[in-house]
Amino acid sequence: MPKFSYVAMDSRGKEQKGVLEVASQNEAIARVREMQLFPTKIVEVDKPREKAAQKPAVGGAKAKGKGRKGQISINIKIPGTGGVKSKVLTTFTRQLATLIDAGLPLLRGLRVLEKQERNATLRGTIGQLAESVEGGSTFSEALAQHPKVFNRLFVNMVKAGELGGVLEVVLNRLAEFQEKAQKIKGKVVAAMFYPVAVLLVAVVILGVLTVFVIPKFKEVFAGLGDGRPLPAFTEFVLNVSDTIRHNAIATLAVVAGVVVAFLLLIKTKLGRKLWDGFKLKVPVVGPVVSKVAISRFTRTLGTLVSSGVPILQALTIVKETSGNVIIANAVGAVHESVKEGETITAPLEASGAFPPMVISMVDVGEQTGALPEMMMKIADNFDDEVDNAVAAMTSLLEPIMIIFLAVIVGSIVIAMFLPLIDLMNNLGGPGGGGDE
Repeated sequence: MPKFSYVAMDSRGKEQKGVLEVASQNEAIARVREMQLFPTKIVEVDKPREKAAQKPAVGGAKAKGKGRKGQISINIKIPGTGGVKSKVLTTFTRQLATLIDAGLPLLRGLRVLEKQERNATLRGTIGQLAESVEGGSTFSEALAQHPKVFNRLFVNMVKAGELGGVLEVVLNRLAEFQEKAQKIKGKVVAAMFYPVAVLLVAVVILGVLTVFVIPKFKEVFAGLGDGRPLPAFTEFVLNVSDTIRHNAIATLAVVAGVVVAFLLLIKTKLGRKLWDGFKLKVPVVGPVVSKVAISRFTRTLGTLVSSGVPILQALTIVKETSGNVIIANAVGAVHESVKEGETITAPLEASGAFPPMVISMVDVGEQTGALPEMMMKIADNFDDEVDNAVAAMTSLLEPIMIIFLAVIVGSIVIAMFLPLIDLMNNLGGPGGGGDE
């Protein structure tokens, strides 16, 4: 009789591991659930050689002889080109939910979507999912073999749907979740297009003025003023221009070094915490970042819990997918609080990242036993607030960027005209004194 190794979580969120000797994987899942545990991973150990050899390796050839080697090649069959765009994955999820809801078996639905999928990476992934399901794996286990395409949220929601027998319902919720997340992302990206475009134009204009225009003025200034020194601001601008022109490679290296240093800094624990905290508090942009983060947290948690994922496991997933260290730390505190049998609201309030309205609504949801529904209401409300915050940010950024561009160009123009003004003043001064 085959043996199955399992990893599961108990009611307090602690991880439990063990091995069961049962006839099939479904029986192993049932046995784990009978032990009042929620299975997160169940795999067969010591598979027969002939079963492993029947599955193709990455290169398309069949594994021969060594079953362990063939099994490894299957586990690493992840598309080498990386993940799939969220919009493409959302369409796949919606289509699969529609097919299953219409009564089509999962395997047949995957084969149908594989034939019509245009994205090469996703098409290959769907084919591998179909092979895994056809070989006896559960859909969630097949998804877990492709972490670059399907994150933990996706895998665990599908797993909860399988255990509850409501896979089509969970897939529909996943599709709705992805569509709303995509909508918010699109609004933020569209709002940032204008300031980024203005910033690029400013950089191009500054480069042209520095490399081509300012040197011409320097030639003019060299023949004026009878050796009198140029104004300090003009000298500064001319020196900057000379430095950039004569040390172009060094200048680019410094700029690249600053960018690389910043990217490395935000990858550290402290740097990421400081950067995420700054994003939440910076004027104009901060309110948008904060509302998007809260909307994502509440919608993810509400979707997971309403789909049947245990609250502790749901909080762990939300922490990993929050996208902001400050929010993730708050969720971690909530996880520890719930683990000790306490409420969610206290650590949320202590984090300082959530407004009082959110904390009050979560408190009401806890007391009435309708936490998932309340989370979804908060998310819907903050989706609307994101729209308003994006509109406000856009209306503020437009004049700010125009002023920024005017200050940059205007400063250079003033610096170039200061010597001419000084020259005219000196020419007019003696004449005026002689008349007196």
